[in-house]
Amino acid sequence: MEQFLRTELLLGKEKTEKIFKSKIAIIGLGAVGSFCTEALARIGVGNLKLVDFDKIQVTNINRQLYALHSTIGQKKVDLAKKRVLDINPKCNIETLEVFVNTDTFEQIFKNDVDFVIDAIDSYNPKLRLIEYCYKNNIKIISSMGAALKTDPFSIKYADLFDTHHCKLAERLRGDLRKLGISKGIPCVFSEQSPQIKPIPLPEEENQNFGKNGGPKILGSSPIITGIFGLLLANKAVELI
Repeated sequence: MEQFLRTELLLGKEKTEKIFKSKIAIIGLGAVGSFCTEALARIGVGNLKLVDFDKIQVTNINRQLYALHSTIGQKKVDLAKKRVLDINPKCNIETLEVFVNTDTFEQIFKNDVDFVIDAIDSYNPKLRLIEYCYKNNIKIISSMGAALKTDPFSIKYADLFDTHHCKLAERLRGDLRKLGISKGIPCVFSEQSPQIKPIPLPEEENQNFGKNGGPKILGSSPIITGIFGLLLANKAVELI
């Protein structure tokens, strides 16, 4: 396709064909996942599985690609699918509006994928997804904490067990070791020292957050979360 000429000129025909044929699942279509999906669609990934149970809220607008005043209340998976098809009408897309946990893994992985990108905010689903993929030999790359970070030059790629200055990664390392996993989880993280403390919202504004094991609301930047998503996409394509 002519629209992917520049991808082929950069990577060569053989590698571009691999990208066209690849099947990638993006789990979580928020701040990180939306930018990751955008990059994968534009580089020419031919098969995408998009997984997210959530709908757009007004507080998403500061950092999520699909979040606009015109899309508040709409399903993220539907918005993502529509945008990807507008970029590449030939992309095969499967959408799943499910909350990621052990009860939904069978549904999520019903069809094989070449690669999984973990862009989940919630801790327990992230832990269980990493465990499931590792123990079932499914290639995965995971996003660590992008909230409360401000320095784009501190964003790095490493094995989860070689990360530092990331409280999420630290907690995951401890729990994964208990599950018999001590290496082999590639991730994107920030090595910026945690200097910014979360500012609590009034209770009436915070009451909708944290349901179903979801995250509490934290300050975050579209610049940082966008870079996280783009790095995840880049590494997934590189590893494929």
